[in-house]
Amino acid sequence: MTSVVRPQDPTAPLPFFVYGTLRPGEVNHDLFLRGRTVAEEPASLPDAALYEGPGYPYAVHSPGSLVVGELITAAPGEYGELVAALDVLEEYGGPDRPGNIYDRIAREALRADGSPVRAWVYLASLLLARDLRESGTEIPGGDWLKKT
Repeated sequence: MTSVVRPQDPTAPLPFFVYGTLRPGEVNHDLFLRGRTVAEEPASLPDAALYEGPGYPYAVHSPGSLVVGELITAAPGEYGELVAALDVLEEYGGPDRPGNIYDRIAREALRADGSPVRAWVYLASLLLARDLRESGTEIPGGDWLKKT
């Protein structure tokens, strides 16, 4: 069962699960993450599906599906600035704000060895997720880097 948890402190220093343009080798990784991380490791996000967006993907809650990505751990002293920069990039203004494009949610991701880790992930906001499920284009296999 996938855990969707909102910690009491929305700035809790969790690693980030990234699945699109923030992955190593992608444009936003270089702009936002290069030199600000202490660890980057392959991971997956259970119970989520990936949909095409305008040059970047959206992840949405989807029982039984899997999204492929990386687990990113901020370097010491970088977390506060990093989470603020990512919130701006992902157009996340805070919990349950109607203008959010993505919502930053704590979820259980899986390391490559299958061990679970709680991490921040940016999921499409509820209204956007509904629209994507109804008329969006799902990325087969849930891997942005292997999209056709």
